[in-house]
Amino acid sequence: MLKVLIVEDEEIIRRGLVYTIDWLSMDCMVVGAAENGKEGLAMLEQYEIDLVIADIIMPHMNGIEMLEKAKSMEIKPFKSIILTSYANFDYARKSVHLQVSDYLLKPVDEDELKNTIKRIKDSMEEAKAYSNIIALTKKRDISKLVDWDVYLNGDTLKNSYVAQALYKIRDHYHEKISIDSIADELDVSASYLSRKFKEATSQTFLELLTRYRIQKAIGLLKKGTHRVYEVSNLTGFSDYKHFCAVFKKYTKTTPTEFVKHSGCIIHK
Repeated sequence: MLKVLIVEDEEIIRRGLVYTIDWLSMDCMVVGAAENGKEGLAMLEQYEIDLVIADIIMPHMNGIEMLEKAKSMEIKPFKSIILTSYANFDYARKSVHLQVSDYLLKPVDEDELKNTIKRIKDSMEEAKAYSNIIALTKKRDISKLVDWDVYLNGDTLKNSYVAQALYKIRDHYHEKISIDSIADELDVSASYLSRKFKEATSQTFLELLTRYRIQKAIGLLKKGTHRVYEVSNLTGFSDYKHFCAVFKKYTKTTPTEFVKHSGCIIHK
């Protein structure tokens, strides 16, 4: 739920925003209402605010001054909507350096406000998802969903069948492989190999294989040498839609969105 701060010097407008808007329907909660920028700044310091809705012209400290001051302080980052009139709209636009989310003309239309907040919420959720996956992959050698230094250590290699299954995943992840096919090659039962594999790795064969395929897919997407559907084929996924679903399960974003928002460029 978004925590909202209203900063508006006109009491009728301030009270209207606080009490007549159906905030709960937007998954929002008004935690404070200030008469001017000075009071608003104090509330920003006091509470962890997600969204500030502020008038631009106010006594003591106007909306832009308040946002500028807050930006220079150690205050939790927040989104902002500037309220303005036609007469002050050009002045409001000068606050572009403050990364204001949107500008609304007074009197505020409730439907327009709801649409604006929905856009803000959507962008915040997307940013969170992208930051999670970028955090996983920002290092040059990409974060390791499967760390072979861990899996191929002395303890795991005690069982030669498990070791061979691990090597099979590492070297043949892009092929059609399964616990059954490997068990046949090793001349052991699939149930025995599956049980020993889980004991040694704490994961099923399919789980580890899938995680490694996604790791390789992330690497290929970051290189920008292949298109998304090609990456799907190169990492052992025969069905493109299945690849996208699995990729999103592990990264919280689709392959296409990952390419778009991580700065990857297709060199083709």
